Amino acid sequence: MKLKMHVSALALAASAFAIGGQAQAWTLEEAAKPYAGTELEVLFLDRPGYNAAIQMLPDFEAATGIKVNYTVVPYENALGEQVRDFAAGGDLDIALIDLVWMGNFAENGWVVPSETFINNPELADPELDMADFFPLVLDAFGSWNGVNYGLPFDNYSGLLFYNRCMLEAAGFDKPPATWQEVMDTYGPALTKDGKYAYALQSKRNETQSADSFARFLWPFGGSFLNAEFKSNLNSPESQAGLQFRQDLMKFMPEGIVAYDHAETVNAFAQGDVAMITEWSAFYSTVVSPETSTVADCVEIAPEPTGPAGRKPALGGFSLAVASQADEAEQAAGWLFIQWVTSKANAGKYLEMGGVPARQSAYADPALAEKFKFIPALVESWQEGVPEFRPRFAEWPAITEIVQEWGTKMMLGEVSIEEGAKTIGEQMEAVLAEAGYYDGKKPLAQ
Repeated sequence: MKLKMHVSALALAASAFAIGGQAQAWTLEEAAKPYAGTELEVLFLDRPGYNAAIQMLPDFEAATGIKVNYTVVPYENALGEQVRDFAAGGDLDIALIDLVWMGNFAENGWVVPSETFINNPELADPELDMADFFPLVLDAFGSWNGVNYGLPFDNYSGLLFYNRCMLEAAGFDKPPATWQEVMDTYGPALTKDGKYAYALQSKRNETQSADSFARFLWPFGGSFLNAEFKSNLNSPESQAGLQFRQDLMKFMPEGIVAYDHAETVNAFAQGDVAMITEWSAFYSTVVSPETSTVADCVEIAPEPTGPAGRKPALGGFSLAVASQADEAEQAAGWLFIQWVTSKANAGKYLEMGGVPARQSAYADPALAEKFKFIPALVESWQEGVPEFRPRFAEWPAITEIVQEWGTKMMLGEVSIEEGAKTIGEQMEAVLAEAGYYDGKKPLAQ
């Protein structure tokens, strides 16, 4: 029955694009006709970008006749649920891929390369314009080893949120441009009377490994791995960054090692700290009078630069077509992904609370005036590293190691040098077992 449906769908698709022997202008409605009635399954998260997509769904479904069934899950469950579904040949038709899951999904063959659909004129929107995506974001979130699989969806960057009023009271008319300025000038001036200059979310989970530990590797010229996939954590550059983080703690609230995102954002929103480096997704929280006592004082800047430049934290997702979906579901899935990440919908998605990766959306002066984070976000996406967190399948095991020893470093239970050495040894053991050193797996991250 499925085979007959596929043949029928292909015949209908062909006829939709040829009337009287002449090709018709591409429209979503015409492209979707062969797939009307198709139902898609996808996982969503309970975050503003997904809520925005949910609000937009009725327009897509009315235009196409394609039904998108979404299940909202906590972030912590999203990887495991998808891995189990794909490994068992389950029901998911669209993959939601975090930055650090990209290698796992691609190497296991769970997702279809985008060119499969881009090269199909019946499915490819002529206005897709892949060049309109920020190159860094398209590479980091949707590509693996030179092949694109997914289109960026709900993407973030680390930004500097600062309290203009607190800075002005301390004699500053602009935010710090460098981390060294935070340490030497802003830190001492803003840490007094029970208030602190800076808060770094550092709780033992992905927050510690990505938002805290990695944040001070890259701007100082460090990295997790060198070109041979051996630990680079004891290099002078990596050590300098990790030591800098340790020294900066004197300008942070006591107990900072227990701060997750919620505690950090709340400390800023309540006026207890002057600056935080957080995801762009928290903008709406700190500028809303309902959740912030400092809404009128909030300003946004790019993260400070280090000796190696500005290397902001990268976070977010892409949407890709699942290889386990049947032919009609794959086509319908691509039409949805292409539509929800399109240039035409980027402004609307932004207005509803999402963060698109389309350069054209941020070129709109009206939107830039309304959302103060836009200039800083655009600047942050000009420069960065896709492997801010290595994107291979072994990251979940490695992040557990980094969380444990990164926390011990901050608590002073081990030295920076000894903690980095231990992480390196355990990280290399994971990579050796996975086959990176005997040639079984490519040195790609």
